[in-house]
Amino acid sequence: MKLYLLTFLSFACLFIGCSSEELVIFGAMSLTDALTEVSQRFGKVRNIRVYCNFASSSTLQRQIEKGAPADVFISASPKQIDALQQQGLIDDNTRRAILNNRLVLVAPVNSLLTMTDVEMLAQDSVRRIAIGEPNSVPAGIYGREALTHLGIWSAIQPKLIPSANVRSTLAYVESGEVDVAIVYQTDAGFSKKVRIIYQFPDSSHTPIVYPAAVLRGTERKVLAQTFLEYLQTAEVAAIFEKYGFSVVK
Repeated sequence: MKLYLLTFLSFACLFIGCSSEELVIFGAMSLTDALTEVSQRFGKVRNIRVYCNFASSSTLQRQIEKGAPADVFISASPKQIDALQQQGLIDDNTRRAILNNRLVLVAPVNSLLTMTDVEMLAQDSVRRIAIGEPNSVPAGIYGREALTHLGIWSAIQPKLIPSANVRSTLAYVESGEVDVAIVYQTDAGFSKKVRIIYQFPDSSHTPIVYPAAVLRGTERKVLAQTFLEYLQTAEVAAIFEKYGFSVVK
């Protein structure tokens, strides 16, 4: 594989076999654990190499726009897929919603903080709040929507510590650098260093939907479509649900 491609692959999924056939998946950072397992299974079944590039959905969108080689893109928000679709960079007929998630507030596992109402974020006991970059990172955009809807956004803006993706947001609170962080339910479940102290009402933000699509420029269209079909099998649904996602029926 060319060095050019490898610069875009922040994580290579395991594979077996010696087949020269391969598939490149661009996935939202919050999908790291679940999609890694799914891709490994697909690679074994098909006897192919499967590579995964995980980053913020907005970062992946920019990489694709600049010509990064990818076969399938799975975003944490429709916004990035919409933008690529408008530019003619995805195969419209392959687009489908596959997963849902929920937005939560987490604190370090040994923190004494409790949160019965999100307005408590304005109290002096909460000094620093980690959030995905609220203008570009999907988790941050959902977080800003929720905090605005609940009437607390303006009051807590000076406390916000923006980050590049939802996993770096989680890392802030895991290390104790912030008091709380706004992340997905699935990320909270992944970490043994945090606990959920508040769950944002679904009505407070746009539904968290993960759409997937085949990239129009792929030379492996049939294989990429087969992977999308695999994502909607009962076997894969069980994997995603194990990691805390809800599967779109």
